[in-house]
Amino acid sequence: MSATFDTLDSVDDTTEISGGQLLFVGVTTNVLVNVIVLNLFVEYFDKVVIDRFTISLFTAVLLSALVWLITKIEERVHHFFFDEHDSTGSRVLGVIAIWGILFGSKFAILEVVDWVFGDHVELGKLVEVILLVVAMLVTNGVMQGIFRRLGPARLEAE
Repeated sequence: MSATFDTLDSVDDTTEISGGQLLFVGVTTNVLVNVIVLNLFVEYFDKVVIDRFTISLFTAVLLSALVWLITKIEERVHHFFFDEHDSTGSRVLGVIAIWGILFGSKFAILEVVDWVFGDHVELGKLVEVILLVVAMLVTNGVMQGIFRRLGPARLEAE
């Protein structure tokens, strides 16, 4: 049996996982899922073109980092306008600000990818980028949901 399966066989319900291990698994899973999503877009959308698999791997890492950064900015803006202020005016401004971040960030993603990879990566136009980011977020959300369902709460229910 391989070392991987030997390691998995030694894991039981009492095995503790550190925060660093969880972070490593989360980031690795996120990037690998994004590589799959990105390459499916390359295969099925003519406007999405990446020269090589290695470049798609680096593109997935960059997109993962950009989406994480944009999500963090959106969360801070949401907290500022919705959690710290109660007025209707601040909520309206919050919706406008978040919409601006979510919409404008797609242009930023296109520019950063073009700046880093040049002619080696073409993510298409705005529609393809929006679909790509949504597909990445949904797919990673599904993976996180599966991970959580396999966690300790499931073990206690059994």
